[in-house]
Amino acid sequence: MAYKIVLDAGHGGGDPGAVYQGRQEKDDTLRLTMAVGEILERNGIDVVYTRTEDIYQTPFEKAKLANESGADYFISFHRNSSPRDNQYQGVEVLVYDRSGIKYKMAENILGALGEIGFREIGVKERPGLVVLRRTKMPALLVEAGFLNTDSDNELFDQQFDDTADAIAGAILGTLTGETIEDPLYYRVQTGIFRNRENADRMLYQLMEQGYPSFILEENGLYKVQTGAFQQIGNAVDMEQRLRDAGYSTIIVTK
Repeated sequence: MAYKIVLDAGHGGGDPGAVYQGRQEKDDTLRLTMAVGEILERNGIDVVYTRTEDIYQTPFEKAKLANESGADYFISFHRNSSPRDNQYQGVEVLVYDRSGIKYKMAENILGALGEIGFREIGVKERPGLVVLRRTKMPALLVEAGFLNTDSDNELFDQQFDDTADAIAGAILGTLTGETIEDPLYYRVQTGIFRNRENADRMLYQLMEQGYPSFILEENGLYKVQTGAFQQIGNAVDMEQRLRDAGYSTIIVTK
């Protein structure tokens, strides 16, 4: 089974979403959606986009598209806004309820964004949101910082690649930790540690260099891994890139 994920760039067309000093939410969400999607596609995920250009779709249309695609997951990207400028800061992830794999994925995304400097607001239940209520697959909505908060915009802009890598890595890490009857997935492991801080240090280094990496905890050990490939050749290519970058590697399976 190959995973299929629908990525949704919030708002679009005549609906700009939040607006702040000429900045429009619909532009930030599309940019982030495409960046995350590109990383996931490189790692063997079948990505479906609700939009790849500046068009408007109702939330019902987005949910319908996702349901008709037969996707395994739905992830919508937004940016938050507050009544007063620079009033709040941070990231949060919204889910229909706090159960199942979607809640685990939401927590992993939140934690990954926290590691690159965003304040973690939390995972919150929003059963009234159409894209969470009407989708038939596990669904979540990522609020990637406040659009009308200067510090969040600075993080979003200056660490944009890290932000996309963090989200994609958290998604891949959740999928490879899922207990399902699947073909083998190949991942490239660059380190195994008893100390979480040492694992975090290697993770940050990998993410800074543009690798979609994550930490898998098993039996008290922290394994730093990159990618989730169904084809061994793709894993070998990633392993070679990492070795060329100076890492000691081993290909592992899940």
